Amino acid sequence: MMLQILKKQNFSLNTLQKIILTKSLVAIFATGLFAVNSGGKYFSSNKNKSLLLKPSHKLSDEEYDQFILGRSFFVIPWVEAPSATTARDGLGPLFNSNTCVSCHPRNGRGTLYNKNGNFARSLVARLSIPSNGSKEHELLKTKMGFVPEPTYGAQVSINGVHGVPFEAKPDITYEELEVKFPDGEIDTILKPKYALSDKNYGELDPNTSITFRIAPSLHGLGLLEQISNEDILANVDEFDKNKDGISGKANMVYSPLTKKEELGKYTWKASAATVIEQVAGAANNDMGLTSSIFKMENCTDSQKECNEAPKPRDAEDITDLRLNAIDFYLTNLKSYKPKEDKEFKEGLEIFEQISCSACHITNFKTKSGLNVAPYSDLLLHDMGDGLSDGRSEFQASKNEWRTAPLWGLALHEKINKKKPRLLHDGRARNFQEAILWHGGEASNAKKAYMNLPKQTREKLIKFLERL
Repeated sequence: MMLQILKKQNFSLNTLQKIILTKSLVAIFATGLFAVNSGGKYFSSNKNKSLLLKPSHKLSDEEYDQFILGRSFFVIPWVEAPSATTARDGLGPLFNSNTCVSCHPRNGRGTLYNKNGNFARSLVARLSIPSNGSKEHELLKTKMGFVPEPTYGAQVSINGVHGVPFEAKPDITYEELEVKFPDGEIDTILKPKYALSDKNYGELDPNTSITFRIAPSLHGLGLLEQISNEDILANVDEFDKNKDGISGKANMVYSPLTKKEELGKYTWKASAATVIEQVAGAANNDMGLTSSIFKMENCTDSQKECNEAPKPRDAEDITDLRLNAIDFYLTNLKSYKPKEDKEFKEGLEIFEQISCSACHITNFKTKSGLNVAPYSDLLLHDMGDGLSDGRSEFQASKNEWRTAPLWGLALHEKINKKKPRLLHDGRARNFQEAILWHGGEASNAKKAYMNLPKQTREKLIKFLERL
């Protein structure tokens, strides 16, 4: 079954050419705009809950139509097939949400809990098992980056269309751990224990690794695509030759577009090379939508009802036209940039002083020369056993994570009316707890933070909250 999945991910050369051509035109168009945007048009310092919904610059009529088309497929619910709504049918058969915006509220970071106190749809459970060394498993590792759990697949679906049982529900319990600072302050962090309840398809493989992920913010995706691979790779120091304790590593991943190894930039472990691949992957995993990039429904062999569910009229649920429209929409959104006043500069100085900026890089240039500050090097770093999720993705080990971009987090409270739950699974209730979970390569930075005077720590936290 797994080999069949990989074979069916192939798509025609014509489709590939169309996607690459469209991406190239968008890149050319964007490069010119970014050049004139150096005066600040691409950014706004207005902390508005709708900021990330707006186009980054003045679009032509044709481009604005593309932007609105992409937004419509991002926010309007998809429905199960067959349906009179042929433009948006194909949901499922297994799925978590029926809209992209359900996981990315107003294009920001997802939440751990919804307003009713239940786990939000932004939280998903990812599954994998160790390779048994077989040809099939090794091929899956090469093309997907991991081996999916045989019964439930790569991701647990909490919903199913009519007649198709959902897979399972998330279950997380927490153990409280006390952390004592050198000055006597005591803070409490939450150590999660992952599980699944209401499993409708039997037990998991006993060697399954379960990891929970919260949907990240979509802030600045177009700018990240405009950072050259050369500039990202310039910060690689896999074997720590400069002896600073930081050894950023690139995650080279298989691209279903180019059919070769590319630099991974997106997802929590940098396992997607481009925004359009990440969009297609999320659509398939989260909503059960097929595309020319991911042709298979997200059913496994043991899920009879899923495999027999009605199919949409089109060969793919999301055509290339729709997929490219979503990609254009997401890569042409306005970005937030905090005002760099005295308080901001003082916080940045502390941030750099304790070496947070060694991984959360404060400055890149796009290909057109625009200065951007994602507060990430987009590389993998060993974060220690405490943050290990037991899951490898391509060249990212169990302990390794892409440096999470910090920009745009200041909008979360405006969007969701509550502070963000941080780290990949939302275990951290604030920035201090997130820092206290840093281990591995970040151990020295965490230690330096803990040794700061309390007043200085508070200045740093206020700085982080403004990003």
